[in-house]
Amino acid sequence: MAKRKFKRRIYRKEFFLKRVLSFLKFLGLVFLVIFLLSLSLFLNFAKDLPRPEKFTERQISQPTKIYDRTGKVLLYTIFGEEKREIISLSDVPEYLKTAVIVAEDANFYHHFGIDPKAILRALLVNLKLKKPIQGGSTIPQQLIRSTFLTPEKTIKRKVREIILTLELDRRYSKDQILEWYLNQVPFGSNTYGVEAASQTFFSKKAKDLTLAEAVILASLIRSPSYLSPYGEHKDELLQRKDYILDRMVKEGYIDAKEAEIAKKEEVKFKKPFTSIRAPHFIIFVRKMLIEKYGEDFLKKKGLQVFTTLDVELQELAEKVIAEGVERNKNFRAYNAALVAICPKTGQILALVGSADYFSEPFPKNCTPGKDCLFEPEFDVATLGLRQPGSAFKPFVYATAFSKGFSDKYTVIDEETNFGIWGGKPYIPQNYDGLFRGPVTLRQALAQSLNVPSVKVLVYLAGIEDSIKTAKSFGITTLKDPSFYGPSLVLGGGEVKLLDMVSAFGVFATEGLRNKPVAILKIKDSQGNIIEEQKNDPKRVLSSETARLINDVLSDNESRAPMFGANSPLNVKGVCAKTGTTQYFNDAWTIGYNSKIVVGVWVGNNDNSPTFKQPGVVLAAPIWRNFIEEAIKKL
Repeated sequence: MAKRKFKRRIYRKEFFLKRVLSFLKFLGLVFLVIFLLSLSLFLNFAKDLPRPEKFTERQISQPTKIYDRTGKVLLYTIFGEEKREIISLSDVPEYLKTAVIVAEDANFYHHFGIDPKAILRALLVNLKLKKPIQGGSTIPQQLIRSTFLTPEKTIKRKVREIILTLELDRRYSKDQILEWYLNQVPFGSNTYGVEAASQTFFSKKAKDLTLAEAVILASLIRSPSYLSPYGEHKDELLQRKDYILDRMVKEGYIDAKEAEIAKKEEVKFKKPFTSIRAPHFIIFVRKMLIEKYGEDFLKKKGLQVFTTLDVELQELAEKVIAEGVERNKNFRAYNAALVAICPKTGQILALVGSADYFSEPFPKNCTPGKDCLFEPEFDVATLGLRQPGSAFKPFVYATAFSKGFSDKYTVIDEETNFGIWGGKPYIPQNYDGLFRGPVTLRQALAQSLNVPSVKVLVYLAGIEDSIKTAKSFGITTLKDPSFYGPSLVLGGGEVKLLDMVSAFGVFATEGLRNKPVAILKIKDSQGNIIEEQKNDPKRVLSSETARLINDVLSDNESRAPMFGANSPLNVKGVCAKTGTTQYFNDAWTIGYNSKIVVGVWVGNNDNSPTFKQPGVVLAAPIWRNFIEEAIKKL
């Protein structure tokens, strides 16, 4: 009996074990099915995911930056939809790194890409508030989301985000991920990355930020549009700054004293508009760059453009132009332009295309290009076609001297009929209405006598050869010689101020022609030089003829009978020539020495006449105020 009970007990145990084994097999099968389904789901979600190594392959858009000749002064930035500048993690201040970590991912260096605790904590907060206020995304998750994925809020996207985040964290170091993030994170105002944000909001590099400024950038990441310092919620931005400072103290990144100092610091934000220095010069350079590289390339490839501009001379030019125009308004002359170049290289040192690029047209109700006395945006220096008046005469005299006539050669200054031109007799007059009889070519050029100069053009130099001379010097706007008559020597052809200044540079270099240059060199985003200016002077005039012109244009004694002994043209060691058009529409002064050539134009944009004042009155004072200071600097 006992034996039978024992067998029955064994049978029950075996039956139980079989049932357990059967259940375990079933459970294993269920797990296998779940695993296979999960794997299938994983592979389905993971297919076509971008590889994490694309971070090292992708080209992040970087703007082109235009600098002055020293490379220290940023003049303008050409950017597209994104303003961005890539920097290494070593150039980011430690307190900016820690502020971002505290603000966005306190457990950054300890999790494996995602932070389950942060997700749970955010979930509980959101359930309690019944609003999706707090997020649990880590820095790697934010980086993946902003770089590779769409902003759609679906389970599929979230799974894809987690998969790629885990892979990213597995393959790369935390510091590498943080560097990518700091260069990618948006800050509003089309600004991406801490370096661009630092320059946008504080006009300084990220490495130069104060603790308070760094924490403000970290504060912006959560909601850059809402917390913008230029919007209605600036107070909330500053409150979040103080909150993050307290968190940094708690985490041991800074001490309480540093936090209190940062809280009390008065942070000054850069004005919220795009700044541009030397606007007409920058527009001139930008046009050249776009023609060569294309606008899209400039917006994305991060070029560094080092221009020829001398910031000190540019500021001086803007100052003397503004002062001169204010004075000249008394003579009904409302605009002016100035160009300064180095004759030995052709480098443009200063360029002012109008009295004030940022002001309103005058009069306010005028139509640009039609009846505006002053148009701020129009660049007279590089685009304006104006008659040069007597400033053209040196090219004609240089042509005559090249043909063997000396400065002592005599012509008769008397009323002369040069025949029918434009349907009527051409009988030019001198500026003062007087005639002097026999005069030398030196006297005629120095005193800018009209009648003798027309004789030099017609009888000695020749119209066709004079135009050839001017073109070889760099005057680009003259037409076929048959288009002009004897008035050419008095400025009958239209020219550009930049061309005129460059052409006078031939005299300054004793006969060598250097084309105007605005760019010294260009570097790519890696710092490699891809373009560099090289001097290529060409002889277009004999040194003997150039020296003779220079001697005449610096001869104050020969000039004095017309201009006076103490005119604004009398600057020691400087050659100068004025120009005034027949109806006083344009007033010029161009002068130079071996180091600098400076040209000034004064007039009105609508080509209306001034109150009958010559170049020596309207343009020469501006020219002298600039060139005297420029010579001291050079």
